[in-house]
Amino acid sequence: MISLAGRDILHSWGKFVFTGMGLGLLIGITLSMAGIYRGMVDDAKVLLDNSGADLWVVQKDTLGPYAEPSSLYDDTWRGLLGMPGVEEAASIIYLTMQVGKNDGDVRALVTGIAPGGPGMPGWPPFLVAGRQITRGHYEAVADIASGLELGDRIRLRRNQYTVVGLTRRMVSSNGDPMVFIPLKDAQEAQFLKDNDAIRAQRRRTAQNPAFNRPGVPGLLDAVIASQSSNPYVNAVLVRVKQGHDPEQVADSIRRWKRLTVYTRSQMEDILVGKLIATAARQIFMFLVILSLVSSAIVAFIIYTLTLGKIREIAVLKLIGTRNRTIIGLIMQQSIALGVIGFVVGKISATLVMAPIFPKYVLLEPADSVVGFFAVVLICILSSIVAIRTALKVDPAEAIGG
Repeated sequence: MISLAGRDILHSWGKFVFTGMGLGLLIGITLSMAGIYRGMVDDAKVLLDNSGADLWVVQKDTLGPYAEPSSLYDDTWRGLLGMPGVEEAASIIYLTMQVGKNDGDVRALVTGIAPGGPGMPGWPPFLVAGRQITRGHYEAVADIASGLELGDRIRLRRNQYTVVGLTRRMVSSNGDPMVFIPLKDAQEAQFLKDNDAIRAQRRRTAQNPAFNRPGVPGLLDAVIASQSSNPYVNAVLVRVKQGHDPEQVADSIRRWKRLTVYTRSQMEDILVGKLIATAARQIFMFLVILSLVSSAIVAFIIYTLTLGKIREIAVLKLIGTRNRTIIGLIMQQSIALGVIGFVVGKISATLVMAPIFPKYVLLEPADSVVGFFAVVLICILSSIVAIRTALKVDPAEAIGG
């Protein structure tokens, strides 16, 4: 049996292929938008995986340390070590800032890690080059997405740090590369004031009568020293002993330490359900808009192609061709246009859009399968207008034309 749709496509293959390529770019953008959302979710999960923690202990009644500011005393971890089921506890600081380097700066999540070594909660679990931090000051380990290399000198506030190690896929929930520095350095960087502000604070303190008591020598110096230090961290990462239930350990800490504690599942809900929820809604709206635009394009192209062969359709009706054959002709063309567009879109999203996009794009096979069937469904629905037009054609037009 001769395929009428195939012969018609071959007759105007240039127009058909170029239209499919244009549609494919729209489909490629749609697949990339879905991949961006998947990438954001994966970034959040990677952040939690790489922390090496089972529990996150933060300031009471906050969603810290990723979704909200959180502040704890830096000796909180000592009290947590004595809790039943706690194997390790380590303080940590997260600070999003511009990290200066020789040729400019880069947006990064600066992470202050407690003294210890690899395997401690918060430390990068693996390196692709160099070594871990071994000194208490002025050394850094950076993710390769930052563009930094071994031996580079970076600037955080007024201090210079040497990159001694490189890691991979250590990113924040926003996709910013992480830079690890010693905890004390991070504490200093988080609240470091410029020289003028420090001098002004010291003058105000010295002029305060409460700190100039004659019978209390050294009080003023002690107050000034305390104002120059930062005894706080953002959270304490806790690793639970094997065989203990993290939820029970978390309940014990909440009860006795009066702090807020999140398990892995709860922290994932915060990152995905709250921190990136707005971005997810925006991406969903873009997907809806792109789907509507794609539907309109397919409907317009198929309708135009149908109008261009009104006389041929009239001839088919005149010789007794069934309506279902004419419907199949139009629907096959619409589906063929969608298949060409999907192939072009999948290739462009995988080879062009995803690699050059500044954020991590995760293209999952399941999304591609769903996208293919969605494209086919859109093409079928978009051909309805053209089918209705074709079925209304009067066979007499084949003679009168």
